[in-house]
Amino acid sequence: MLIDKLNKEELKNLLVKNWMSHDGAWFLNSYLRLGIKKANKINKGAIRTLASLEIKRIKLLSEFKNKDISSYEELKDFINTTYSVLKGDFMDFTISFPGENRFHWDMGKCFAYEGMKRLGVEEEYECGVIYRVSCWLKELGIKHKIEPRIKNCLLNSHKQCSGDIILEF
Repeated sequence: MLIDKLNKEELKNLLVKNWMSHDGAWFLNSYLRLGIKKANKINKGAIRTLASLEIKRIKLLSEFKNKDISSYEELKDFINTTYSVLKGDFMDFTISFPGENRFHWDMGKCFAYEGMKRLGVEEEYECGVIYRVSCWLKELGIKHKIEPRIKNCLLNSHKQCSGDIILEF
C-alpha cells in the first residue's frame, strides 16, 4: 500500500498539497459564483475557523498540550512546531525571531499570490497567509500587530511580502 511506502515528509507534503489544492478550489468556486469581494470575505471567515481548529489540534498533539503560551521563547517553539507539520515543501517563505518580541516573515514566491495571478485577481486578493498566522495568535490569546499593515497582497502594494508581527506578552 502507498501509505506504507511513504516516509513522514512525503506523507506530510502530499497532505499539505491536497489541503492547499482544496483551499484553492473552493476559493476559485467562491470567486466564480460570488465575485472577488465575497470570496475574500468567505476566505477570511474560513481561515479564522480553520486557524482555531489547527491550533487546538497542534497543542493537543505536542508538548504544549496543557500549556498556555505566555512567553516569546514558548511562542517561538510553538510556531516552529506548527510549521513543522503545516508547511509544505512548495511554500517558499522563511520565518525568524529576531528578538524583542518580533516574529519576522519573508515570502519568496507566494503560492497564494501565484494562484490569484492565474485567476487574474491578484490586485484585489486580500492576503490570507499572514491573516492565518494572526488568527493563530488570537487563538493563543497573544496580542499583536502586523507591520506593514496588510489588506490586499503586499506583493502588489510593496513589491515584496515581508514584515514583522510585534507580539505583546
